[in-house]
Parts: sequence; C-alpha cells; structure tokens
Amino acid sequence: MLKGKTVLLGITGGIAAYKSASLASLLVKAGANVRALMTENAKNFINPITFEALTGHKCVSDTFDRNFEFQVEHVALAKEADAVIIAPATANVIAKLAHGIADDMLTTTVLACRCPKIIVPAMNTAMYENPVTQDNIEWLRHYGMEIVRPANGHLACGDTGAGKMPEPESLIEYVYKSSAFPKDMEGMKVLVTAGPTQEGIDPVRYITNHSSGKMGYSIARVCMLRGASVTLVTGKTALKPPMFVDVVPVVTAKDMYEAVVLRSGEMDIIIKAAAVADYRPRYAAEEKVKKSDGQMTIELERTDDILGYLGAHKKAGQFLCGFSMETENMIENSRIKLEKKHLDLIVANNLKVQGAGFETDTNVVTLIGTDIQEELPIMEKEKVAGCIIDRILKMKET
Repeated sequence: MLKGKTVLLGITGGIAAYKSASLASLLVKAGANVRALMTENAKNFINPITFEALTGHKCVSDTFDRNFEFQVEHVALAKEADAVIIAPATANVIAKLAHGIADDMLTTTVLACRCPKIIVPAMNTAMYENPVTQDNIEWLRHYGMEIVRPANGHLACGDTGAGKMPEPESLIEYVYKSSAFPKDMEGMKVLVTAGPTQEGIDPVRYITNHSSGKMGYSIARVCMLRGASVTLVTGKTALKPPMFVDVVPVVTAKDMYEAVVLRSGEMDIIIKAAAVADYRPRYAAEEKVKKSDGQMTIELERTDDILGYLGAHKKAGQFLCGFSMETENMIENSRIKLEKKHLDLIVANNLKVQGAGFETDTNVVTLIGTDIQEELPIMEKEKVAGCIIDRILKMKET
C-alpha cells in the first residue's frame, strides 16, 4: 500500500525508541522506502545499525556528516519524503518543532518538509500533561501536524498514566491515512453497512448467515484512506474495525435498518455490503417457538428492506450501491435487483468461483450498472474495494 512512497522515521531520546524498530520493519514490509533520522540522545536507547539493517539506508543523525548520499542531505530528504512520522517524540523535540528550532539533523529536515507530519508524543505523564507541553502540542496542530494521542499504561519510570507510545501496528495506520492514496474522496460522507445480522429465536439460538464482514470493512477502510468521512454500520464480526471510522454496532436487521435510516439523509454515497438475515421470528420472545411432539416450529416474517427504503428515498446527487449473492442467473437477477431497488450500481458476487464469497480474503465480483458490466478478476478484498470506489467516483462524475 506504501509502494513507491518515502517515509521519514524520526527517533528521539525516549525509552519507547525500541518500538520504532518494529515500526520501521512494518513500513518496509508495506513497500515504503524508509529513511531513519535519529537525535544524538536516541542513540543512547537504540543503535543506528538496527535501523540501517531494517531499512537498507544509512541512519542519519549528524547534519554535517560528510559521508552522505545527497549534496544537501536534509533538504534532499525533505523533498523526497511523502510522510514524516516522529515516534517517539520527546517533550524537547516537540518544543523545538513548535517554535521552529532546527539544531540537529531531525529538526532541520522536518522544518524543510512540506509533506504530512505525524507526531507521536511519548514521555512521563507529568511531562506530557505539563501545560507547556500541551501548548506546544496545540501549536503543532495549528501548523497542520497530526498528533497521535499517547496510550495510558505503566510507564518505564514506574508511573501509570498517559504518555505510553502506541503500538507500531496502530501507528502505521496514521501513515497509511496520510499517504497511501490520493484524497479523491475528501469532503464526501460515506455510509457502509457490513457483516451479518442476527435474529433471536430464543435465549440460545438465532438466525444469521456466514458473512464475515471483510468486504464491507475493506470498503470502509479504503474510503477513509481516500479522504472520506466514513460511517460503518456493522453487525457482529470477528474483525477489528478500521481506525478513523465512525463505527455503529448493531445486532438485528431492525437495528441496522434504523441506524441506516437515521443517517442516510446526510450521506453522499451509501454502500450496503451487509448480509442481512432475510427472515426473523414473527412473534414476541415467549411466543416465537412452538414445540409439538419434540419438534420445534418457528413462524417467520421478512426483515426490513434496507435497500428498498434507500432507493425509494434517495436524495438528489446521492449514490446508492448494493451487493447481490446469486447462485444462478447471477447477471440477470442482479440487474432485476438494480432496477427494482433503484440502485446506481450493484456488485454481484460470484459464489461458484473458488476464492469468492463469504469468509475469504479474496473475492470475484461483477460491477453492474444500467449501462455497465465489468467483471473483475480474483483479487484481495481491499483491492476489490478500490475498484468499486473507482467505478463509483467515475459514475458520479458523469
């Protein structure tokens, strides 16, 4: 996702510097060209050789080092950078950046950068909560830098509180958000539904389906990475929700229906990727199950038609995308649904192909519109999500 991107990783003199090695490794695995810059104090916590081995580049700390690759190295690095992340960022370096002090290789380079800058404060709780530090952090926000809120926990100094550096797996998401994609969806509001719904039969059993939520979660994440403000209405899944997305958890089809109806009016794009249970028990809890001669009989009724409501109440300029899962006559049945529900686009899942459908990391789909039929090859669901969004944006432009 970061292939072809250059990320400057700044490491300052805090005990959390050891985590920066894991962050460097994750960035490299994501395809980024990682250039590490360390303050002199950071070398007391971790050796520069660690970052050189992980990134394949010289780890820079001396502004006047004559053994460099560029004529004016701090300027050349700044021009090359697509993103800067300083993790950990000490109170001292935060103060320098807030007031334009450039007295070492790290601060000099960051001052010359025009790319997005991500600052990860990590320090003693009292230092972090000191009004001077908080004022400096606010200045960095004022200058357009993104501040990652430190985690709470047991610190190396023995205190417990705010100031702990978040884990590298979370920090890389900030880099993805800043640099992975062009922000071609900035200013758009997107609602995505995902996962299965559950309709209770009794305190133990319920009606549901095999949906994992992976396709909907991938769509929500890609929209967020491309700059959209995303609301994810999701049934219960085993997935960790994407960061930087407003998550609305639901259980039943009625819960999802009400959550979608409440928010749909303000959305520019709505993508219903959830696999809603088609039926629910007809009666109240104590009447749902009828037992006779050891047999259990349940009377069912259709659940709320979310797409039907959205299609009937679609506002001007709003784009509505649905999904279909057909075991036969996939194209024909999907086109019927497209027209009946007043959709702009329908994504037809090919359940007969290996690597497609529920609970897989890949999918095989056909994008169908009034004058469109595009069959996509098997690919990872996040790439499928990107293709769906590309098609939606192209259709919105026409």
